[in-house]
Amino acid sequence: MTNNEILISGAGIAGTALAYWLRKRGFAVTIVERAPEPRPGGQTVDLRGAGRTVIERMGLMNRAKALTVDQRGLALVDRAGRVTARVPADSFGGEGIVSEIEILRGDLAHLLYEATLPDTEYLFDDTVTGIDQETDPDAVLVTFEKAAPRRFALVVGADGTHSVVRALAFGPERDHTHPLGLYTAWFTAFEEDLDLDGWYLMHNAPGGLVASARPGRLPGEIKAGFSFRSEPLSYDRRDAAAQKEIVARRFAAAGWETPRLLRAMRTAPDFFLDSMAQVRLDSWSRGRVALLGDAGYCATPLTGLGTSLALVGAYVLAGELAAAGGAHAPAFRRYDTVMRPYVTQAQELPPGGAAGYAPSGRLGIRLRDFSMRSMTRWPMRNLMAAQFAKAGDIALPEYDPAPARPTGATAER
Repeated sequence: MTNNEILISGAGIAGTALAYWLRKRGFAVTIVERAPEPRPGGQTVDLRGAGRTVIERMGLMNRAKALTVDQRGLALVDRAGRVTARVPADSFGGEGIVSEIEILRGDLAHLLYEATLPDTEYLFDDTVTGIDQETDPDAVLVTFEKAAPRRFALVVGADGTHSVVRALAFGPERDHTHPLGLYTAWFTAFEEDLDLDGWYLMHNAPGGLVASARPGRLPGEIKAGFSFRSEPLSYDRRDAAAQKEIVARRFAAAGWETPRLLRAMRTAPDFFLDSMAQVRLDSWSRGRVALLGDAGYCATPLTGLGTSLALVGAYVLAGELAAAGGAHAPAFRRYDTVMRPYVTQAQELPPGGAAGYAPSGRLGIRLRDFSMRSMTRWPMRNLMAAQFAKAGDIALPEYDPAPARPTGATAER
């Protein structure tokens, strides 16, 4: 097998899923991850459509279901906490706004991480700082923040919307990201007297504000969120305290349970704030470097398809590399051919886009409530069913089995 030694940047869902399939097909894999260990917690993600099929083909579905967060569905509430609309989890065959298989992002990533052991090398607490494809035409010279430089046959960026690999190999982030004018903060709170009754509660307030709270997996654990529409903001991504102030000012008079959630936000260790932006590129490869998941084609949480894209992309990329005997040029072309229609559909936003999710005025909020109440009835049901069906709108190739151990040398150190 040629091009046997592969570096993956990012130990999230996309990166670990790719490592699993590459190892199954005989490649030697190293993953570099900025965090000091697999990232725990996070918000819930969906296993739906073709993403669910990939997990089943990995033989991990029973373990994934054991980690499922119990949620009854989505409910909209007004500023007094009165429910204005509900969409149960079993709507649309269990693959609606809240799917029947919801799992914390960290739990799924850790499940995939364990599935890659012991045959995958991990470089935690480190990151890529340089990618050189010019010095050696048969390899990529990679420099790291901490580890010594190494040569790899191929490099895959699975490092999220703010991908370091994409910036190094494809150019500045601004050239490839398309902001939606929406910011979201996520964090974990422990509020035992905030009874969600198993529902993912969401509150819209004038000004394009959305506050939400959904059950976590642990008793009393709440996964909270604040989203708001805004022109581009300038802030230090490393200064969590300043980011929390931005959110607190926006939601100071939003009503519902926002005062309680804002207090919990102040001490939340896992808080993060980011803009929602789609990533769009004409090609997901440059020479010996390829992109996977959010790094190459982030669809944003508004679509609910990010996890499916990551899992399916990992399965297809590994399968095409194996089918091509490791020859990267034809494999990357096939990866694009198979994935492009799926990604294009997945990046189509639900009706209304950011404005539909976070209406600016009271009339827009009332219309959002009405559309949510109508979601399970004709004709809205047909429209939304088509949106949710995108998760499974790909014919997953059946790739031939490959040797379980790599056939070439390990990466040069």
